[in-house]
Formats: sequence, structure tokens, C-alpha cells
Amino acid sequence: MTVHVLTPPSTQTQLGIPDTPSATPWNETSLLGLQVSLSAVLALVTLATVLSNGFVIATIFLTRKLHTPANFLIGSLAVTDLLVSILVMPISIVYTVSKTWSLGQIVCDIWLSSDITFCTASILHLCVIALDRYWAITDALEYSKRRTMRRAAIMVGVVWVISISISMPPLFWRQAKAHEELTECIVNTDQISYTLYSTFGAFYVPTVLLIILYGRIYVAARSRIFKTPSSSGKRFTTAQLIQTSAGSSLCSLNSANQEAHLHSDSTGGGEGGSPLYMNIVKVKLADSVVERKRLCAARERKATKTLGIILGAFIVCWLPFFVFTLFTAICKECSYDPVLYDVFTWLGYLNSLINPVIYTVFNDEFKQAFQKLIKFRRFS
Repeated sequence: MTVHVLTPPSTQTQLGIPDTPSATPWNETSLLGLQVSLSAVLALVTLATVLSNGFVIATIFLTRKLHTPANFLIGSLAVTDLLVSILVMPISIVYTVSKTWSLGQIVCDIWLSSDITFCTASILHLCVIALDRYWAITDALEYSKRRTMRRAAIMVGVVWVISISISMPPLFWRQAKAHEELTECIVNTDQISYTLYSTFGAFYVPTVLLIILYGRIYVAARSRIFKTPSSSGKRFTTAQLIQTSAGSSLCSLNSANQEAHLHSDSTGGGEGGSPLYMNIVKVKLADSVVERKRLCAARERKATKTLGIILGAFIVCWLPFFVFTLFTAICKECSYDPVLYDVFTWLGYLNSLINPVIYTVFNDEFKQAFQKLIKFRRFS
């Protein structure tokens, strides 16, 4: 998402090189080296983003086991991040390094709209994934009936409608300056109402929602681990796994099935009805419950770590950019280092690389499917 406020100084000044005639030969050499190095680093980040999201999409598409509504949302997130890496980041490399726009008005409008739309959609995808997991945990039986591909597609559609509604307004007031010579491609943040609308719609509101949802996901899943069988009127499968948004599992332990199994054994004939056999069954059942609780506790610790990584990566990547954007729009007289803006912008883009890592590395099904896909390609 690209929003400039003040006109940046020369490229040499931004890279920390004094813009003086006496130092021109050394500055030009240093500038060229810095530009090449910066271009190479940003190109590697872009390539890694393309490949990682491409692998996620291919894994979901080629693995029938992953054709679920939850993974459809993760696949849609990967498609969005792939669009960021293909349509936004390459042009941003050129603009970040050269500090001048030479691609014309039409390309500028398309690039800015794509930047805002895709970055906003990527952030909002995190919200719908969290919302889907929250419903799956708090209303598991009922939501499982409504958790369809059609519902997931509607959620994705809402994400894109909101994203487009945030990216469109700047196009209308840019047309008034279309006849002027274009040397920079920026969003005019003189419209403070739009700045507030876009920053809160694209980041601050989704961030609050994510924190609330993941907090409730953790509390709800943790309470299920320690819930006694008698306190639940619903019957779940033993050691039911509740998938979090990263694919890690939180356990919900309910011993209704063990009780049913024990009851069937006690009413059976022969050896199954003897007191000695009953005691043996109870001891084995108790050991089984303890073992499952131990496994659930391990899964809970893993899921807690995963939730922290999800929220931490998202906030670290996007918070500096949106705080900086809001600050510079409100404080017109304040000065700032233009290098900070570029760092914050690419830190936000980096989230599109981190997303496929978080949402697949911590998911055992994805890891297994990905490994099978790699082996198949290697031996085919």
C-alpha cells in the first residue's frame, strides 16, 4: 500500500550521500552500488514471495485432502499475496530505487489501485480466516453444517468488495491533475477524511478484530481441554481437534465416547461382565484419558505459540506503516526521513511472504502434502 505525503528529496540525499558537486564522482559510484544492492535484495524478497505463495496454491489445488472451506480461505489469501508480489512489488522496486516515476499516468493509477486493493485484501483475509476458526470452535456442531465452499466464497467476496471500496476514492480526485507532468506516483493525503477511512478500514479495525478473535479462540479452546464430561450436553468425538487459523490444533477432550464404550463393555456377556474385567477396563480408560490430556496440553502449547506468531508478524509488518501514514497526514508541518517510508512500505510487503510460511509450516497436513508434491515432482 503506497501513500506518500511529502515530496521526497533526491535519491542521493535519501541514501545518505551528500549532494555536493565536489563529491560527485565518489557519490555516483556509491549511489550505483547502493541501487544495485537494494534492487537485488528487493528482487529476492519479491521472488521468494512469488514462489512461496505459488507453492501454497499448487499444494491446495493438487491435494484433494486439502479441498476444504478452511483451506479455500488460505488458498485465497495466497492468491492475494501472489498478486501483491506480481503486480505491486516489481514496480515498487523500480520506484523505490529510482525515486522518480516515468511510467505515465495510466500505469500509476493501476499500480496505486492494485497496491491499496491487494494489500487491504491480504489483511482482511486474515480476519475472515480468524472468524472462520472462531465459529468452528465456539459453535462446532452447528457451524460444521454451514461451513461450505459457498460460504467461504461469500466471505472472500466481501473481502474484495471492502478492499475495492477503500482503493477507489483517490482515483476521482487524481483525474483533476491528469494534464500535469507526472514525476511521482503518490496518493494525495490532503483529504484527511480519506486517510482516516482507509487506515482504519484497512488496518486498525481489522487489527482490533484479530486480537479479539484470537483471544477468544484461545480461551474457548483452553476451556474445552479442562471441561468435565458432565458439564457438556453435546457429544463430541474423543480428543476432538479444533484447527486454529495457522493449522495448529487445540484439543477439546470429551470422554463421552469412552463412557459409551465402557457401558457397552459392562453390559456385554461373558468375561466383559466380570468385576475384574471391569476394573481392568477402567484402569486402561483412565490411562488413555491421561495420555490424551498430555497430548492436548502439548497441542495447546504449540497453538499458543502459533497464535502469537500470527498476531506478532502481522502487527510488526503493518503497524509502523499505518502509524506513519496517519501521523504524516495529521501533522503537515512535521519533517521525516523518507528512508523510513520505504522501510515501512517494504516491511508491509514482507507480510505477503510471511503469510504462506505461517499458514503452512505450522500445519501438519500442509507439510505432508507439500512433501508428497515435492517427491512426486522429483521422481516424475
